[in-house]
Amino acid sequence: MNTLLWIIGIVAALMAGGWLIRTLGRAIDLPSRQANIYFRDMPYLASVGLAVGIFAIGILIYYYFLSPTPFFVWAVNGFIFFAICAFIFRFIGRVVGTEGSKKLFRQMPLTASFGILIIIVYAITAIFAGIIAPYGQEEVFAKANVLPGGDPATGGDPEHILGTDPIGRDILSRIIFGAQNTVGIAFITTCLAFLIGTTMGFLAAIKGGWIDQLTSRVVDALMAIPQLIFALLLMTIATAWAGSNGFLVTVYMILIIAVLDSTRVYRLSRAVGLNIVVMDYIEAAKLRGETLSYLVFKEILPNAFAPLLAEFGLRFCFVFLTIASLSFLGIGIQPPLADWGTMVKDLSAFINFAQFSPLTAALPLMAAGAIALLTVGVNFVVDWMLQKTSGLKE
Repeated sequence: MNTLLWIIGIVAALMAGGWLIRTLGRAIDLPSRQANIYFRDMPYLASVGLAVGIFAIGILIYYYFLSPTPFFVWAVNGFIFFAICAFIFRFIGRVVGTEGSKKLFRQMPLTASFGILIIIVYAITAIFAGIIAPYGQEEVFAKANVLPGGDPATGGDPEHILGTDPIGRDILSRIIFGAQNTVGIAFITTCLAFLIGTTMGFLAAIKGGWIDQLTSRVVDALMAIPQLIFALLLMTIATAWAGSNGFLVTVYMILIIAVLDSTRVYRLSRAVGLNIVVMDYIEAAKLRGETLSYLVFKEILPNAFAPLLAEFGLRFCFVFLTIASLSFLGIGIQPPLADWGTMVKDLSAFINFAQFSPLTAALPLMAAGAIALLTVGVNFVVDWMLQKTSGLKE
């Protein structure tokens, strides 16, 4: 009952705060004419939203300064650090490079530079994981369940900054190798999905007839089943076929996810292709006797590049999350390969130590945070690309 009263009181206070903000904004003569117009035309729900935003900022300030929680403070500090790095990265891009790249960085919002920076960091980590990681992903040490921090007095070890898992593997090294395995496999899977989807989609758009009907009905059948459930079913069968061969399980996973995700790519490429094939220059190319490959790669693909590139970013995020989900359930990337989804599952028991060691409890969140950070970064870049290609202004 007390909780319900608190909720009702907060909602009432926010509604009253919204009314007060709008009333004061209309009554006070602000220096900016645009601000006066903004408050004069502000609807009531918008003012309530502004009050909610102010309330949320107040909560953040309270938990950061007045009642600090270690993990929350680290998260805020990390956000500020990455924001500063993104600003510096964009500034460097504006003064260093070719004229084209400088112009691109001048037009780039801070969120896009943040996303590009994150993608570059992940790519470097994935490519040079063997050099960056202090130990191998399969290397097992005698010291198991070493706590993070590196302080022997609190159960740590200076040689293992983030500690070791229950088997005795270095957690920092496995997080680094997780970028190579999870991100690398997701990228390969997305490329394969686009190869299948765009080829079949453009072929259906150009040829039409029974080819269009056949491929569309197959895609409809595949899309009728929820993707994750279908992937779980197929991966269970594939795991039974592969047995203990982890490499074969990974190959099956790439093929299954690529085929299932290609259905979404097919729909987009077919829709875009149908709008392009009716253009006069396509008819002219057909009258010249151009081949099918010429029509696809020289005429249709360049004109469909922008929406497909944006879709590639979104598909990559979905594939990335699907692989992590399958690995979390134990039928994705197989041990001893490091994978962030598997690490979240393996380290989830450390959450129980939150009251004794916040850093220990944050271990599973580090792998989950690595997944979330890349997803956010890619979406920032995709949003900017959509805005850039659509001609919309900020």
